Amino acid sequence: MARRKAFVLTRGRLTSMSHRARFPTTLRGQLRQHAGSYALGAALLLAQQSLMFWRDWLFKTGIDAAGAARGDAAVHAGAVAMAVIVVAAGVRVASRVVMFNAGRRVEYELRGELLASLHRLGPSFFRKIPTGDILSRATNDLTQVRLLLGFGVLNVINTAFALVSALSLMVGVSWRLTLASLVGGPVLVVLTRWFSKQVFGRTRENQEALGQLSDRVQASLAGVRVVRSLSLEDAERASFDAASAAYLVKSLRLAQIRGLMFPIMGVVSALGLLGTTLYGSRLVARGDITQGDFIAFWAAFSRLVWPLLALGFVAAIVARGKAGHDRLRAIYEAEADVVDGPLPAPARVDGALRVTSLTYAVGDAPLLRDVSFEVPAGASLAIVGRTGSGKSVLASLLPRLSTTPRGAVYLDGVDVVDLPLASVRRAIGYAQQDAFLFSTTVARNIALSLDEPEADGVDARVRQAADDAGVRAEIEALPDGFATVVGERGVQLSGGQRQRVALARAFLREPAVLVLDDPLSAVDAKTEARILDAILERARRCTLVLITHRVSAAARCDRVVVLDHGAVREAGTHAELLAAGGVYAAIAAEQARGEGEP
Repeated sequence: MARRKAFVLTRGRLTSMSHRARFPTTLRGQLRQHAGSYALGAALLLAQQSLMFWRDWLFKTGIDAAGAARGDAAVHAGAVAMAVIVVAAGVRVASRVVMFNAGRRVEYELRGELLASLHRLGPSFFRKIPTGDILSRATNDLTQVRLLLGFGVLNVINTAFALVSALSLMVGVSWRLTLASLVGGPVLVVLTRWFSKQVFGRTRENQEALGQLSDRVQASLAGVRVVRSLSLEDAERASFDAASAAYLVKSLRLAQIRGLMFPIMGVVSALGLLGTTLYGSRLVARGDITQGDFIAFWAAFSRLVWPLLALGFVAAIVARGKAGHDRLRAIYEAEADVVDGPLPAPARVDGALRVTSLTYAVGDAPLLRDVSFEVPAGASLAIVGRTGSGKSVLASLLPRLSTTPRGAVYLDGVDVVDLPLASVRRAIGYAQQDAFLFSTTVARNIALSLDEPEADGVDARVRQAADDAGVRAEIEALPDGFATVVGERGVQLSGGQRQRVALARAFLREPAVLVLDDPLSAVDAKTEARILDAILERARRCTLVLITHRVSAAARCDRVVVLDHGAVREAGTHAELLAAGGVYAAIAAEQARGEGEP
């Protein structure tokens, strides 16, 4: 059975608790999830409308007593009515606190599940939905769902209770006057259904346009250095203007229908009020009902005015909430590329790695073909190849960051596809070539993989890992040292510094298998030698797979595998491959000539 995740904040980190229950992805399921809160809120709304019914009846009693010159009865009725009004106001506030808090709790859980779903989904999902659109769903759409499950549910329930409470008193006073006052009711129902359909469609279009605009802004900000370096400001501005204009058109269409909705429904309701006043005055004049009856009727009918007028607004809230929830469900219910295997997590991982006949393609494009090699526990292997040979693809398949084929990658003799994802990724540490840093301090970025990044002794370990990665001196030279905030994607650091901070993060994790994807591409030869020494020192405590295009780095490993166009062309030690005079020897010769050039 799938497991639902509920999230709590512990020591500044988001962690998850698993429950043996499937997270409800439908609105009905989420209402059932918090049925207790909604039931309590409904009970409070019922109590409030019952008190208002009593208040209206006290108005009738008091006015009729005053008209009959029974002063004591009139005063008593007025005093009781005042007390009822005060109690009803308190119950009204309590009902809103309960219902709105239920909506907030649902929002909280939906947000946590959204993050869990995004972590679960693989590359194919993110190729279909851009980042900006995902951010729009996580903010705007989630807000609309919260309004639906808080304000919207409250008003739907309150309208139903108000209709029962008010109509029961109105019919008791005069069924003829009740029918006259509800003449506009069918018109309001028809208008509400039509407006609701229009608002739903236009809201969905508006939110999709907002998602596209958000993605345009996010991409522009993320690539601001490229935009400036290529002087693309005018082109970016034109692209933004086009997305903004499309959003404006959708927003105006939504504003137009909402602008029509309230005046039209207000006019229909006002005509109903006018007709009720005229006909009720005639009944009082004829003696068919008393003045107290008419005041009580008017008070009860007034309680229907806001629910009837709010029908359009509530319909808009419901439509927008449903549209937002549909967009969120596209994330919740998306199929993950990579899922947990059926076997339990191993008690111990030695780090022996075996790749057997690994073939991998994206669409019709083959990226790897029949790749095989083996790395004993504690040994080191270099994977060398020219750009586009498939090295990074292979590196991502080892820890199952992509859809690793079954029967291709084995960890300690067990197919990684059969193991839980968390255990595979804890055992196989992966430092990617394009180092990603979070917008926090350098120290937090290095300690990111630790369960307790602020525990005693972590600071010393962070500094040692940075020293091993050859970046400690540069970090300490920053304005705030290890406490320096690196900015969005590490923008405050150079490419080489970002790469070495990510390498320090991989060192600190101390996995059984360490996969390094070209960690030395942005460093000079002197720094490279020092870092290689640290890498090989670490390799004594783990299995090392070093993805590199540099022969000087590959020469330090126990064995070398040469990839060319996605296939293994050669395998052996550095000396054996040089002597063979194949692809590896050609790459070594090219690099030797390049280093010798002035």
